[in-house]
Amino acid sequence: MRMRARHGHHCWMCKARTVLPQRSATAASGPLSVGFDATPLLGRPTGVGVFCAGALGGLAVREDLDVSAYAVSWRRRQGIDERVPAGVRTAQRPMPARPLHAAWARMSVPPIEWFIGGVDVVHGSNFVVPPTRRAARVVTVHDLTVTRFPELCDAPTLAYPQLIRRAVDDGAWVHTPSEFVAGEVVAEFDIDPARVRAVHHGLPDLAGPGPTDSESSASPWEALLPEGCRRYVLAVGTIEPRKDYPLLVRAFGAVAAAHPDVALVIIGSDGWGAARLGEAIEGSPVRDRIVRPGYLDDGALAGALRGAAVLAYPSKYEGFGFPPLQAMAAGVPVVATAGGAVPEVVGDGAWLVAPGDTDGLAEQLIRALSGGDDVTDLISRGRARSAVFSWERCADGLAGLYRDAAAGREAAQ
Repeated sequence: MRMRARHGHHCWMCKARTVLPQRSATAASGPLSVGFDATPLLGRPTGVGVFCAGALGGLAVREDLDVSAYAVSWRRRQGIDERVPAGVRTAQRPMPARPLHAAWARMSVPPIEWFIGGVDVVHGSNFVVPPTRRAARVVTVHDLTVTRFPELCDAPTLAYPQLIRRAVDDGAWVHTPSEFVAGEVVAEFDIDPARVRAVHHGLPDLAGPGPTDSESSASPWEALLPEGCRRYVLAVGTIEPRKDYPLLVRAFGAVAAAHPDVALVIIGSDGWGAARLGEAIEGSPVRDRIVRPGYLDDGALAGALRGAAVLAYPSKYEGFGFPPLQAMAAGVPVVATAGGAVPEVVGDGAWLVAPGDTDGLAEQLIRALSGGDDVTDLISRGRARSAVFSWERCADGLAGLYRDAAAGREAAQ
């Protein structure tokens, strides 16, 4: 049952003193209790939200874990109730995000147990893990764009290194989605490698049924494409500098000349720095063949992925990368830049070029659009590679990390 604040009280510190049920257990006496930050599930889904949904789904069915989810939000916290899988509790007190984040950046109070009750492990799923009174702490560091490319980050993101360093110095363990990011974390924060664990994400399901035989020869997007175009290069992701969509727009000039029937479709919400993409499109000689539908829900995105002739993934840097895996699973060839963890994730299932290589990106996209045995082989390798990733495997890795973190915390107390 949800804990509700009484009317007339306005002090969140006072509300936080109400006693919550203590759910703490030990690995020896029963399931390990885990408090998981599900705040990224609120609002429009992002890659971090996809991770939270998938990981919680995998964790919820494990008999060795007792999982609860919380949201660092005063008014929107109840929104996670319908977004978490069955078996995950959401009872908590209101948590005002701004004052709490300000406090946690400087102090080790208030502990998260004030708001969610006692647990063995607290998992901060998005660069921030709250201080605890007794629980072990795990923080997910999705990438280190903020230290590698600070010029690509907005002001709130620039605060992450301080929060990560504070948590690490206080004994937190670190989860990363790739070995690449794990190595960066060890080097950047001078942390014992034993406390940094790379656990790959799973593969997000494509929503909705696959195409029927009668639909397989024609893209459902064909009617929305510019006149004369019947195929399209697809790009998926929030419009932000790290994704380097202006590079893709420049490369598409050569692609459009080689394949007059091809359009470029860029799907994603505007993030900060989206104006640069707009300027690149406006300056493109083939701007009338570039389509920007904005954000799409899961069903529409699934259709767009299945209908694409090729997926382009031109990022400067990635800590993981969901769209290439989704495209590979759908039988769509992938051309990506070898930025960050992308080579680790896609393996031999995609053609890679150097980040920032406009000519190389154009050349490989033209090659993919031309078809042939090498494209057929690429698609086959992509399907095989994408099958390696599952949320069950992700949950296995996280559960092992939780046990080790809890044992380490117990030994230190």
